[in-house]
Amino acid sequence: MKGYNKYLRPFFDNGPVTVGMSLDIASIDTISEINMDYTATIFLRQRWTDERLVFDGNKSLSLDGRLVELLWVPDTFIVDSKKSFLHDITVENRLIRIFPNGTVLYALRITTTVACNMDLTKYPMDKQTCTLQLESWGYNINDVMFYWTRGNESVSGLDSLRLAQYTVEDHYTSVSEAIYETGHYPKLVFHFELKRSILYFILETYVPSSLLVVLSWVSFWISQSSVPARICIGVTTVLTMTTLMMGARTSLPNANCFIKAIDVYLGICFSFIFGALIEYAVAHFCTLTYTGPNMLVYGHQMHDLEDEMNGIVTTIASDSNRVKRRKETATSPPPAPSSAELAVSPSSPSGSEPKPEAPPEEPPNRCLTVLSILRKVLHRSLTCCHVENPHYIDNYSRVTFPLSFVMVNLLYWTYYLYF
Repeated sequence: MKGYNKYLRPFFDNGPVTVGMSLDIASIDTISEINMDYTATIFLRQRWTDERLVFDGNKSLSLDGRLVELLWVPDTFIVDSKKSFLHDITVENRLIRIFPNGTVLYALRITTTVACNMDLTKYPMDKQTCTLQLESWGYNINDVMFYWTRGNESVSGLDSLRLAQYTVEDHYTSVSEAIYETGHYPKLVFHFELKRSILYFILETYVPSSLLVVLSWVSFWISQSSVPARICIGVTTVLTMTTLMMGARTSLPNANCFIKAIDVYLGICFSFIFGALIEYAVAHFCTLTYTGPNMLVYGHQMHDLEDEMNGIVTTIASDSNRVKRRKETATSPPPAPSSAELAVSPSSPSGSEPKPEAPPEEPPNRCLTVLSILRKVLHRSLTCCHVENPHYIDNYSRVTFPLSFVMVNLLYWTYYLYF
């Protein structure tokens, strides 16, 4: 290695150095929806040819990993890495191997946390595509070229991975260029598609929320006179559903713009549970105004209300007329005889008694008008809320609520699984 300069890249026919890459995925430790990243441990292998390292022989030469500090190596980095480190137990996990023709094999064991943009709209029935991008930091495409050594087979280890919530459906590699202000740089991209396992969420969220909806329907079979029992079921299911909704969001980002599939389903369940509580409120109100064979509550209430309103109106009308007469008597002078009455003598055979003039119409009292309108509106509102038999509300709810819930579930699962 006399005259070898590690600060100069190898020159091959005055062209760029070609560096072959291959990956072995040892593990994918965590996939975080909150931070939108994944943590993986990989074995990164790089191959290139340096004519300055050619030696006689027909066997490769394995060197101590610490000797890599004396050689030129590519300045490869992971693009979207948030945090990475090289394992150093018991020594730095590096491998350097030189072949007689000058080919150098350089391998590293790295654990890295890489950003992965996730679309959580269909969570937990979603599929996420994450990438691992390798670029050259300082050498552009005129100095270094990257390529996958075996195409899509350059990445191994995914088939044997067992993830907690995901399964790896597909993976492939691609070659591209990274364009920056300082130039074009070589870039290799490894794509892998993850599909979330929904069984955990069915047992943890979907089944409990559906059972809470069914539990709220039990109140339809309880007598309407059992107010504490029905109110207790309604309030308990609403509060339990609220707690379930809060727990489902703990493993997700607190502030994001996604309306997730699980949020839609929990909202549907909460609406049905709250609707069951409102149904009893309506049925109970109609029961109070129900006129049955042995119940005349509604009729008595309306009759008493009409008598009270009529008494108020009659009292106000009589008082107002009495006040008006007193005012007219106190202020008006006695009427003078008219000229017609003076011209006609009482003994005249053709004379006749004059007819008294009709009193002018009194303006309508505003208070009477307002009370009359108020009485009509109140009467109509109570009449509209009157139901012939309030027990029919529970009977209809026993059918409409389950059918509606089944139909909404069919639409929900069809949309999020097939669209």
